[in-house]
Amino acid sequence: MIKRLLSITIVTIFLTGCSTGLFSVHKIDIQQGNSLTQADIEKIETGMQRKQVLETLGQPILRPVLSNDRWEYVYYLKAPDVEVVKKQLTIVFSNDQVSKIQ
Repeated sequence: MIKRLLSITIVTIFLTGCSTGLFSVHKIDIQQGNSLTQADIEKIETGMQRKQVLETLGQPILRPVLSNDRWEYVYYLKAPDVEVVKKQLTIVFSNDQVSKIQ
């Protein structure tokens, strides 16, 4: 009887290690890209030079090789047990000046 009770107790302890809570596995946040605030985005205006955009927002994540007139600022955050957050800011240049912000 004692062996059976001890066996059940040990099995229960090991099974709780697989559940969420105190004995759960640590999961980390996965963050990629440019984390831009709304204040940073509001500083960008049409007519600004490329250099000014770089100073304000930093290097874009995506720059097409054949056409340097479109910069993509992409942000991705995957936190455990939370829906994925995706944000994208596209800046289009014409004659080295911002012509469109999406």
